[in-house]
Amino acid sequence: MVYEALMTRPGADLVGQYLDQLAPHDLLSASDEVTLARQIEAGVAAEQELRSGVRSAKRKKELEATVRTAALAKDEFISSNLRLVVSIAKRYSGRGLDLVDLIQEGNLGLIRAVEKFDWRKGFKFSTYATWWIRQAISRGLGNQARTIRIPVHLVDTVRQVREQMQMLSVEFGRSPTPDELADYLGLDLEKVMAALEIPVDTVSLERPVGTDGTSELADFIEDHEADDPFENAAAEDRCNRLRAAVEGLDDMEATIVKMHYGLEGTEPQSFSDIGRCYGITRERVRQIERRALGKLRQPTKIQQLQHLI
Repeated sequence: MVYEALMTRPGADLVGQYLDQLAPHDLLSASDEVTLARQIEAGVAAEQELRSGVRSAKRKKELEATVRTAALAKDEFISSNLRLVVSIAKRYSGRGLDLVDLIQEGNLGLIRAVEKFDWRKGFKFSTYATWWIRQAISRGLGNQARTIRIPVHLVDTVRQVREQMQMLSVEFGRSPTPDELADYLGLDLEKVMAALEIPVDTVSLERPVGTDGTSELADFIEDHEADDPFENAAAEDRCNRLRAAVEGLDDMEATIVKMHYGLEGTEPQSFSDIGRCYGITRERVRQIERRALGKLRQPTKIQQLQHLI
């Protein structure tokens, strides 16, 4: 697969080669996304049934075929959205990771988005996937910043201190104090203290968990500061439909309608407040809005706005 090649092959112009390989992959239509998502979902169900044990050879063959179809669908779904990853990754350039690494992290987010995408919600996949891609890239940047680096001169000291601590704990029947460790090892107290402050029992967030090994520890740690991906997708979808609803209005008309009705997540504003923003009278704002709403008298436009306001 194209994205696997990026993750395994080094090279100075790897990004250029990677982008060249993306060219043949067409963007998916909304119906294509639903079809592929349903095939992937069927594959997951088939795998579960196979693991539970299937006696019928015919049924087993059918399930295995469904799993193969799902794998191809997942591959196509991912490959058709790799350009989205590149476009998002470029926005994070210069923050500590090379573009190749940013794309790799983003691809992991894309894979998770494909696996967790619920086609029943009615959202366009790119809207949903953007959240996962950004989260994966941000996590990669965060891991880079939080990587624990033990100074070379402390590596042996840490080992000696930990070994001596275990021995003295058995001898004393309790944990030794830093002073006692320093005396036994003949080291400065500050050096012993520095060694004790270095974490020992660290666990990788990428450690596989679960019986199937497809999930990582980080997937089960809640990020209280992160937005819900489906809520994020809903908000983005709302903005997209709003833009479609006011299409045909000039910039001032569209802005006044949005400001007055509190669209796009803003607080509703009075004609007077809007007038002050534009340097025009309250009555003039009212006239502009009336003209704008007159353009939106078409049934389809009214229906869109009623749903959004």
